[in-house]
Amino acid sequence: MTKIVIYKSKSHILGFEISGHTGYAEEGSDIVCSAVSSMSQMVVVGIKDVLKLNAFVEISDGYLKLKLSQNDVDNECAEVLLKAFEKSLKEIVKEYGNYVKMEVKKDVF
Repeated sequence: MTKIVIYKSKSHILGFEISGHTGYAEEGSDIVCSAVSSMSQMVVVGIKDVLKLNAFVEISDGYLKLKLSQNDVDNECAEVLLKAFEKSLKEIVKEYGNYVKMEVKKDVF
């Protein structure tokens, strides 16, 4: 099971945390895990390498965490990336809810 937490303030997405493997199929054939992984990596690349924002990123096997710095919380481009990411993940959860769970936590960071 993959667990996703989206962290929000009242008006902005502050970051996210993803842990676990979906278990939809064996490694190398798991399209659900691949989709979540690809989308999350795209957001990290967009925020760190394209927008050049100073976000905290932690990656290990089956784990990814991204947290925007306080200076970048209001960045409109980062907000667009993170909102698109959240909406896309909601679609995966609707289709594959037995393998992926998502929750939103407000004012945690």
